[in-house]
Amino acid sequence: MTIDLTITLVLLAAAMLGFTLNKPRSDVIALLLMLLFPLTGVLTLSQSLAGFSEPAVLLIALLFVIGEALVRTGVVYRLGDYLVKHAGNSENRLLVLLMLAVATLSAVMSSTGVVAIFIPVVLSIAAKLKLSPAPLLMPLAFSALIGGMLTLVATPPNMVVNAELQRAGEAGFSFFAFAPIGLIVLILGIGYMLLAKRFLSPAVGQNTGQDSISLSGLAEQYRLTSREFRLQVQPHSPLVNQPLNTLGLRSEYGINVVAVERPARLRSLLLVANSQTVIQAGDVLLVDLAAASASVLEASAILGLSPQPLHHSYYSLHAHQLGLVEVALPPDSALAGKSIQQIGFRSRYRLNIVGIKRKGEALLNVLPDEVLQQQDTLLLAGSWSEIRRLQQHRRDLLLLSLPAESNEATPAADRAPYAIGSVLLMIALMVSGIVPTVLAALITALVLGACRCIDLNNAYKAVHWPSLLLIVGMLPFAQALQQTGGIDLAVSGVLQLAGNQAPLLMLACVFIITMLFSLVISNTATAVLMAPVALSLASALNASPYPFAMMVALGASTAFMTPIASPVNLLVMGPGQYRFIDFLKIGSPFTLLVLMVSLLLVPLFFPL
Repeated sequence: MTIDLTITLVLLAAAMLGFTLNKPRSDVIALLLMLLFPLTGVLTLSQSLAGFSEPAVLLIALLFVIGEALVRTGVVYRLGDYLVKHAGNSENRLLVLLMLAVATLSAVMSSTGVVAIFIPVVLSIAAKLKLSPAPLLMPLAFSALIGGMLTLVATPPNMVVNAELQRAGEAGFSFFAFAPIGLIVLILGIGYMLLAKRFLSPAVGQNTGQDSISLSGLAEQYRLTSREFRLQVQPHSPLVNQPLNTLGLRSEYGINVVAVERPARLRSLLLVANSQTVIQAGDVLLVDLAAASASVLEASAILGLSPQPLHHSYYSLHAHQLGLVEVALPPDSALAGKSIQQIGFRSRYRLNIVGIKRKGEALLNVLPDEVLQQQDTLLLAGSWSEIRRLQQHRRDLLLLSLPAESNEATPAADRAPYAIGSVLLMIALMVSGIVPTVLAALITALVLGACRCIDLNNAYKAVHWPSLLLIVGMLPFAQALQQTGGIDLAVSGVLQLAGNQAPLLMLACVFIITMLFSLVISNTATAVLMAPVALSLASALNASPYPFAMMVALGASTAFMTPIASPVNLLVMGPGQYRFIDFLKIGSPFTLLVLMVSLLLVPLFFPL
């Protein structure tokens, strides 16, 4: 063993120990490695910094930007809305739809970001259906991990393995090369979780960690839930083509229009109501009713409005655009002593008063002639941008707190079709091979910027720089192990362990070693280390490199057995009140199932 190989192995052991203890941070470890390799003479400075020129690194950065554009345009939240609408009261149906939606999104954007977005969605749905979130959150995490097995760009290990193939002079994987195996794993995963969720016992009185006020909590406090209705405007309605400020709906009929759902090509637009909103035939009015239900039905008939079903609060359904906020009237507020109509609240603030608390009690009806009193607490509905603008009116209105859902605001919701079209363009370019994968992602990111789906500042903020630095810092390890003979040493060790006459056993070894490493260190770092070993092993066996590379990618995504194996597991651990043993109990059989499926299908789709 040479001195350079000894130094490389010592650095590798130190890095793995640091990753396991998370001290220092993984990106700091990567920077230290880039410093130590040239200082020890194992690599030159240019070799140590070569990771910055890797196309895979730029591709991962661009995918962070594309994922953020899908969030800002509300595409992700619309999937959550779809779940709420179609799950009904069935936990099994909800689980199936949830896993399908999360796996689909995780195929084109960060699985960690997808899970972070869907946790509040699951908690909200579980609360409405009076279910424990425990049987739903682990399937949420598992489906995000399975999503990494669906496309080339689904997870960094896939791109790292593909880059290693191309470095070895191979063509690399196609965009959907992973899909045949990933889809079968997804179907098996859904079936498995439908059976295994019964072992995730609901925790009685559990704290989901959602301590801040929510939209549903505010709606209950102000007694809004019994006053929410959806009314569709019929073609013969006298309201058609009339602005709201000329109709007197609130003063004459007790109908307060909060927002409008307007049908559009391939989608439905949500318009937060203001005094100038013009009603059109086919609009669905989201209204807060101050009148008795009998008089409302009578008014609906007169006004040509048809009641529509409302399965859940429209504040929860449209949380990404329609917000609620609680404000107080300070003692010196100029609004005290004036009625809502006198203030012209909707015209003045572009917000709607939907609730009033007086001396701690919520008023049942809020009519235009209601006179505001000092120290009243008001509940306002409107767009999140107008809610945040309330800070400019602190003399008359004191903003108490923003609900948790304010983080779900989608400032570019009207650009959603452009975001969807851009992602479809990226997939088409990647599948067709007209341009390299990284150029397809760069074109997509530029199109998203040109269509105002994301701006430059938010694009820079969207990139998860620690993840990129981790990849850049670990890539020199592959070079160091290759130059010092470490790869040959690892290959000979595996050959001695399994024998060179059993390719299937070799594939199993590659999968198991990759999976075990991924349980204690980053799956990206594991892929960087294992990809060259797997390709060298294939060369030693005179076998195709593709099945061995695929086994590394699949093993790196099989992080089901412990909560520390993947960030998505850690994200759901608290809200689901899971213990370490829960992941071991549910994840171990599924890991074995994925191994068996991989051994069966990988040689079938990628012959040895």
